[in-house]
Amino acid sequence: MHPFADLIDLKVQSQSAGCSTLSLAVADCHLNPHGVVHGAVIFAMADTGMGAALYPTLADGEICATIEIKINFFKPVVAGLLRCQTELVNRGRTVANLESRVFADDRLVAQANGNYAIFKPGKSAA
Repeated sequence: MHPFADLIDLKVQSQSAGCSTLSLAVADCHLNPHGVVHGAVIFAMADTGMGAALYPTLADGEICATIEIKINFFKPVVAGLLRCQTELVNRGRTVANLESRVFADDRLVAQANGNYAIFKPGKSAA
């Protein structure tokens, strides 16, 4: 994965073109001061899940970057295993749309929709 995913102990359970499943075992470091999983942890799961689902669809030399994500949080999580399932909704030549659902056990706790730019990186201006 990448250093940030390693930092929060985010695991890829499955990854294929247009789909991914990630998991995270809730630990004390994931909680906010109220003892609830911080929204940023769940957001990071959705964002990373979307990238993981999109990445296998990219051509050689292409990369992707988040343009925007909208997330709805439905229920608080205090412990257990979180699972993020992501599906590609639409992929154009330069923009892709994906949807992630985050579950605690079988309970839907958040849902996100995101758009990603698809491009070949150019030379740096610096």
